[in-house]
Amino acid sequence: MGTFRALLSEQGADRKVTSTIQTLDDSRLPTGDVTVAVDYSTLNYKDGLVLTSGGGLVKTWPHVGGIDLAGTVFSSDNPAFRAGDRVVLNGYRVGELHWGGYASRARVKGDWLVKLPQAISAKRAMAIGTAGYTAMLCVLALEKHGVTPARGEVLVTGAAGGVGSVAVAILAKLGYQVVAATGRPQEADYLKGLGAAAIMERKELTEAPDRPLLSERFAGVVDTVSGVMFARALAMVKYGGAAAVCGLAGGASFPGSIVPFILRGITVCGIDSVMLPMTPRLEAWTRLATDLPLEKLDAMVVDARLDDLPGLAPQILKGQVRGRVVVDVNA
Repeated sequence: MGTFRALLSEQGADRKVTSTIQTLDDSRLPTGDVTVAVDYSTLNYKDGLVLTSGGGLVKTWPHVGGIDLAGTVFSSDNPAFRAGDRVVLNGYRVGELHWGGYASRARVKGDWLVKLPQAISAKRAMAIGTAGYTAMLCVLALEKHGVTPARGEVLVTGAAGGVGSVAVAILAKLGYQVVAATGRPQEADYLKGLGAAAIMERKELTEAPDRPLLSERFAGVVDTVSGVMFARALAMVKYGGAAAVCGLAGGASFPGSIVPFILRGITVCGIDSVMLPMTPRLEAWTRLATDLPLEKLDAMVVDARLDDLPGLAPQILKGQVRGRVVVDVNA
């Protein structure tokens, strides 16, 4: 029996969460049939909630957060994996209901793991992270509903965020004309560096006329925000277009109309990255290895260590961190 290093979080009577780096015995690891030697994790919005208040996501304390991880298999009782396999994990409520990636070891179900494509290192897997994996699912959804580069512009909302920035980079590499919508116009050069052909300030959507149909402009939409922005964007989608929706930052309600669905035959695809079956997960990671300009990930990465996370968590919740926080759990 060995030990591992972890950022262990505990919630007090006041619901405030405190997190400290501790050395724990392997017997503390949760149940699972594969033990992973973790190299990298990330800091996402959900992680920020867990590290500050629990956010209602954690049921049992103490807890190890980190909703995704990448590393190598340390030991396995699952016939699909053997020691040394490079793996990545996103979702399945890991880091919420199950201990996650903020530790040098994680014990999980093998059914949750994806073998990393050869072209993607563990660090780059977390530079992609759950956000980038979700972005790829959005692109796949648009493709499957007939949105091709020849159809015209594709709008990405929340383009400077984790999902949006990777969606911009993927779509641009695939030849789409990408319109990047953001509430941070100072990020225009960053977004153009990722491949955006045009920048749209958020107010152009939020202040657009409140009508069910506006002039047709976009062949497709990757929406990471929802709320009013999505309703206005939907009113601008061309006949037969599609929208992939994956975010709730603008609210869960839909302040729009069903008219675009009926009169323009628009398809809206809800994107779930948490409990998605394995086959589309494998497709997404395979495509990320070829269709994401991996060299552009460097512009998105904020390097961090486990002891940085309690301080960074409030900044993530306030949207003050650009790009992907990649956590070296062994640093």
